[in-house]
Amino acid sequence: MPSKKDILDLHFMDARYKLIDIAAFLDRIERHPGETDFRFDGLKKALPILLSDRPDRARAVLEALSDHSTEPAEKATFQGAFGAPQA
Repeated sequence: MPSKKDILDLHFMDARYKLIDIAAFLDRIERHPGETDFRFDGLKKALPILLSDRPDRARAVLEALSDHSTEPAEKATFQGAFGAPQA
């Protein structure tokens, strides 16, 4: 079984890149005029989960960005997914 240091040695630079990419994305959003929408709210809701000590962060982030509605939509208005729950 790899140690925590082994995992850091293997994956730290990739995780670092991803955090910087998210920070740059948030900076771009903030620099531009207009209102955000539910997707931005979903990301902001998911970010504190990353700093928590819970052992299921990946699952919790996925759940925070998932639609938990149980009723099917009457009619699909597009093909695809939003990636965050609509409020």
